[in-house]
Amino acid sequence: MADINAIAEQIQGLTLLEASQLDKILEEKIGVSAAAAVAAAPAAGAAAAAAPVEEKTGFSVILTGVGANKINVIKAVREVTSLGLKEAKDLVDGAPKPVKEGVNKEEAETIRKKFVDAGATVEVK
Repeated sequence: MADINAIAEQIQGLTLLEASQLDKILEEKIGVSAAAAVAAAPAAGAAAAAAPVEEKTGFSVILTGVGANKINVIKAVREVTSLGLKEAKDLVDGAPKPVKEGVNKEEAETIRKKFVDAGATVEVK
């Protein structure tokens, strides 16, 4: 029987392209996708069996809760977007709503921090 730990180490060392190719080969030979293998595998082996997912390049910042300081949250919305006062207030009142979409990871984290500092709760997807 093959040494499972050695196989797991080899899988962890794969590049994204190699992992994708491995996934396709396993689908052809065994008829099982990596997603199904992860669901069937025990938790310890699940991370090693799964093909790595491509890192997202576009993130959305979604306002999920306003908190106690609504005025600061409206100011943060206006600072992050080009919305006027009424539009920013409507966005805050209509939470949960996306504030900014298609931004990179660093910008999404910066926006998230501004909203958390203003007392709001946000989600980055």
